[in-house]
Amino acid sequence: MNKEQQRINIRIEGRAYPLTIDRKDEERHRIAAKTVNETVNKYRELFRNKDSQDILAMAAFQIALNHTELLQREDKSLFLDGLKDLNDDISDFLKEKVKV
Repeated sequence: MNKEQQRINIRIEGRAYPLTIDRKDEERHRIAAKTVNETVNKYRELFRNKDSQDILAMAAFQIALNHTELLQREDKSLFLDGLKDLNDDISDFLKEKVKV
């Protein structure tokens, strides 16, 4: 472990998971663990008769679905930004052609 890394314990469902991470990423890891625990707790309340494995699977699926939606939204925004740039380039080109 180098000076830029540290060891932390992330708690998920009452279990500690030791991780070695870059110091700058600590907050992100803690927020992710909090998100997992909150999602698990939400499903535990909704489905009281399910076992822990089912609850964890549903929570993992929900988090993966949210991640996928964000990635798709990001991909679309990059595509739209590219179209806007292309449109601006075409407009500039046509303005120059009209001047000539």
